[in-house]
Amino acid sequence: QSSKNMFEGNNDIGQVGKAGDYEYDATNNSYTVTGGGTNMWFEKDEFHFVWKKVSGDMAIEANITFEGEGVDPHRKACLIIRESLDGDAAYADAALHGDGLTSLQYRETQGDITREIRSNVSGPIALRLEKEGDYISMLVHQSGESMRPSGGTFRMKLPATYYIGIGVCAHNNEVSETAVFSNVKIEPLASKADSLKKVESTLETIDIASFDRRVIFHTQEHIEAPNWTPDGKTMIYNSQGL
Repeated sequence: QSSKNMFEGNNDIGQVGKAGDYEYDATNNSYTVTGGGTNMWFEKDEFHFVWKKVSGDMAIEANITFEGEGVDPHRKACLIIRESLDGDAAYADAALHGDGLTSLQYRETQGDITREIRSNVSGPIALRLEKEGDYISMLVHQSGESMRPSGGTFRMKLPATYYIGIGVCAHNNEVSETAVFSNVKIEPLASKADSLKKVESTLETIDIASFDRRVIFHTQEHIEAPNWTPDGKTMIYNSQGL
């Protein structure tokens, strides 16, 4: 990626209590983003967004680290795809929380509630968010491993031109929080023939009340017929013909 600022603009989204901003460091191609806001959840968001407009299938990737201990453990540093700059816009993000929780969050239509697919990986060093057709997915990079799918994906219609970028939410509208995004990449995704696509499988649990999903296990093999053991403590499944 070129060592120049790749973004076109930045805005506070929603009614933030503390104005946000960002700084670009050309010496190491990093972005330090400061944001306020109560949350990125339910029917509206409050955060600082650094963005550019794109079209087609795209991916954004970055290493993410928070500055300081933070006030709220659920402060968020995110890779974001968003239909507009409205506070209740449809969006998807790969969100790293201050306590390490990592989720693929999304609002399918403007004004709808936010849902999530919670990863079974805590505190990755880097995230990647991909839009391929109408499918959105997240990849995670843990220390000692390569970037890999986190498991879980969903479908969402976006306009022909949309926003992609990075953002920070303090999860407390009386303070600001800061995160550093380094090794940032924004790149188009080449289309793949079906014959070149790999089979992947994810075991998830779904909360009946909210329909939020939690990844238990992800593999690049075909698995099927998951079932809980009678005591409800273990899930078993069929794989490789067994």
